[in-house]
Amino acid sequence: MLASLLFAGALHIHLDELRAYRWQIGLLAVFGTVLSTSLIGMGVWYLLPLSGVHLPIAYCLAFGALISPTDPIAVMGILKSAGVPRGVETVISGESLFNDGVGVVLFALAASMLSGDQHAPSAARVAVLFLREAGGGIAFGCVLGYTTIWLLRSIDSYQEEVLITLAAVMGGYALADHLHVSGPLCMVVVGLMVGNLGRTSSMMERTRERLYVFWELIDAILNCVLFVLIGFEIIVLPFSGGMLAPALLAIALALISRWVTIAIPMSVFQKSFGLPPQAWKVLTWGGLRGGISVALALSLPHSPEREVVVTLTYAIVVFSILVQGLTIGRLVKRTLPCAEPALFG
Repeated sequence: MLASLLFAGALHIHLDELRAYRWQIGLLAVFGTVLSTSLIGMGVWYLLPLSGVHLPIAYCLAFGALISPTDPIAVMGILKSAGVPRGVETVISGESLFNDGVGVVLFALAASMLSGDQHAPSAARVAVLFLREAGGGIAFGCVLGYTTIWLLRSIDSYQEEVLITLAAVMGGYALADHLHVSGPLCMVVVGLMVGNLGRTSSMMERTRERLYVFWELIDAILNCVLFVLIGFEIIVLPFSGGMLAPALLAIALALISRWVTIAIPMSVFQKSFGLPPQAWKVLTWGGLRGGISVALALSLPHSPEREVVVTLTYAIVVFSILVQGLTIGRLVKRTLPCAEPALFG
């Protein structure tokens, strides 16, 4: 599901708008995710024992890494109906598309500590893993994107062209996993390339319309299925009254860390950030968590500590979707009453 959802989300983002906010998105996606992972991980390690629950430092850091990235599937679904100004929407969507690559790298480092390596990873190891996962995912996405565009250009039949994009998504994600590079980042790059370069140079108008309708339908169906599955998992998830205080603590830590990672860059680069003064409120409250965090939590090895991490993850995901997601529209109207005009037509 993740491959199709990320491709469908990136397909509708204009590169011109992404370029206009490239350094803001990069700052939030890299610096923000790393700082959030540290804040949440250390906060859980220090404060969770106060509620009677203890987690080893490696599990705390893994939890910080998996819960820090905002989920592009949840974020973009909410932004479509919230009436967010175009610039703010571009920053939130762009950040959510790219920060999961950073989060996956950090999660992989923490997960390696769970497998027996209890030593802190060296800077060289972090750099190599980041280069392989994130850099490799982007590079492979470029190759796959250009190949897909070349195939689309070679034929004028919308049925086959739709199948070509479907094959690129399914096969490309599987191959990225086989090559041990970031599949999510690969799909984002392919979606951006097909949705921008391919749209103008490789597709006729009829094909373009049908391709977009197809992926919009896939996006809607898979979103429904994904959140129904999340709901089913909540039903069978063991949740005792003793986990209520840790869950509330984790929700508070996630919100505070999100506020800090937004407030610091916007305060330091206040004049050049290019967003309305009150946009930090929308960026903070609009940082929703969703299926990616749940998938990473469920990938941890079975243990009592894993059950605690899964429970805390679900608590934050449910809160972000039901509380933040249902109130973000009102917050936008209150803080940003005048929508910005689109930067590019």
